[in-house]
Amino acid sequence: MLAIKLMCCDSKKYPRRYFTLLNKQTAGISNTMKLEELIRAEIRRKGLSRNTEKSYISWYKRYVRFHKLKHPEGLGKDGVEQFLRHLAVESEVSSATQSQALNALVFLYVRVLGNEPQEYQFTRAKRKRRLPVVLSKEEVRILLQHVQEGCPRLFCGLLYGCGLRVSEGLRLRVKDMDFDNGVVWIRGGKGDKDRCLPMPGKLAEALGRQLARVRMFYEEDMEQEGGAKVWVEPSLDRKYGGRASGSWEWYWFFPAMKRARDPRDGVYKRHHILEGSVSRWIRNAVTGAKLGKKVSAHAFRHSYATHLLQNGIDLRTIQESLGHSSVKTTEIYTHVVQAMQGGSARSPLDEL
Repeated sequence: MLAIKLMCCDSKKYPRRYFTLLNKQTAGISNTMKLEELIRAEIRRKGLSRNTEKSYISWYKRYVRFHKLKHPEGLGKDGVEQFLRHLAVESEVSSATQSQALNALVFLYVRVLGNEPQEYQFTRAKRKRRLPVVLSKEEVRILLQHVQEGCPRLFCGLLYGCGLRVSEGLRLRVKDMDFDNGVVWIRGGKGDKDRCLPMPGKLAEALGRQLARVRMFYEEDMEQEGGAKVWVEPSLDRKYGGRASGSWEWYWFFPAMKRARDPRDGVYKRHHILEGSVSRWIRNAVTGAKLGKKVSAHAFRHSYATHLLQNGIDLRTIQESLGHSSVKTTEIYTHVVQAMQGGSARSPLDEL
């Protein structure tokens, strides 16, 4: 029997509280470990992403605050259903947000607390159909001209030229740039799927210059204490005896300017550029270009798919290029193209 002190959360509304979880089989875990640390440990053991870890911890804290700092073990199925119903009815969150909360709570109860899976009955948030913001080719050209020259413009050009998600662009490694074959490899994209995309010819020279710049970063890190370390999957690093995290081919293609301590193992490593930096580049470019549209980094991906469709590329090929699991997801761009090209139902005002 282990008595584990568990701190639910910190909140301005509630003081810091501790309570004890009894009769839980937690072999190999310190008896002072908090529930939050148990969740983090299980997430890292399963090799889930850092974004998933931050999201699940956030939902765990929000769930406990909703139930006035009661322990999740004593809330059970009713507690989960009440929280999910509150999200849909009172908070009016989107369907995707509610699903994310459900996934986090199922992970907490099944993977961390060891409970049996349950079927939950609750009010589902309404799934809304939203069409994406799409830029014309001329707007893309103007916007890229206003992005800061150098790495920012190259990165944004790659988002549009290959239709990448921001996270996929940020996680590109040196080995993913195949200059000889003229392709870009996307490893472990959404859904942990790989795909291969043609390298934009107009970016080939700039990508070559970026590779030379990255080599300078790598050699500079090699002279630092600990070497040129970057994050790789722990299982992969163990397989190669710790050499993968310090190898040239696994080095980030868009590295950050400074090294930082990895919060997971405390080792100083070179991270890739942050997503917030990309948002700032685009925000400044949109302001300078005066487009009059709400443009995010994902608008490059939407524009990529729409422009391919306008060029006569079939939907199945676009689906593979975007990495969509279903062609139904890709079909949303057909609505945009029909509207942009006039479609079959033209406005009767034009006939007056």
